[in-house]
Amino acid sequence: MDAKHLSVVIGSYNRCRFLKLAVASVREELARSSLAGEIIVVDGGSTDGALEWLVKQKDVITIVQHNRGEWGGGKIERRSWGYFMNLGFKAAQGKYICMLSDDCLLVPGAIKNGVELVESRLSAGEKIGAVAFYWRNWPDQQAYWVGLTFGNRLFVNHGLYLRQALSDVGYADEETYHFYHADGDICLRMHEQGYDCIDAPESFVEHHEHANTSLRRENLQQQQTDWARYCARWEHLGRPERDWLERHFDDTARTARLFRKQWFRL
Repeated sequence: MDAKHLSVVIGSYNRCRFLKLAVASVREELARSSLAGEIIVVDGGSTDGALEWLVKQKDVITIVQHNRGEWGGGKIERRSWGYFMNLGFKAAQGKYICMLSDDCLLVPGAIKNGVELVESRLSAGEKIGAVAFYWRNWPDQQAYWVGLTFGNRLFVNHGLYLRQALSDVGYADEETYHFYHADGDICLRMHEQGYDCIDAPESFVEHHEHANTSLRRENLQQQQTDWARYCARWEHLGRPERDWLERHFDDTARTARLFRKQWFRL
């Protein structure tokens, strides 16, 4: 296996139009770089045509975990974000795992620049476990940001994990958090194992703020419970001085313009 082999893991549910854009942006990024890569989509049982599209994509590994609906006369119990994403994380074979959402687009160079950064830091003897890409909520934000959590430590919303680091901490916590804050928990547990999470100043992601707003509202119903559990585990490290590090960037590729074709159809 190529030492720089990459796995891109995308979680998805009922955002077929946006998923197609996300996968296209990954394909373009892999094509323009020297990275050997695989694309893994974990789908929660979409009913909007995403599954029918995915099975025709011969360069995509599709994992289906029906996370809603009914089966055998009863309602399917919805599993956690950690359980869902771990299906992709554990199937991945790359040295690096890029975590991306189905409503995101990679700005050209995002993965390439992130991998080159962490390779240089690893070669210098640093122990890096995760790399946070700068991202923004389009169309509502101008600046891009990365998140800070307890202890003023960075965490990954979208970005890279070293697969070995994920394995060393036991992957995402499947039991404590329903949907939110498991990503911050991963990076804090990595820190306990001596891994650093760094930011990638030349890696950017566009996130569509209004893709499937009903699904987002449903997820937000669990946020307070997840936050209370997150605080109970990690608040002893101290609240961050601020929640976000911002960075301004002029994307000459105008990546977010691809969202405009979907914007008027929402």
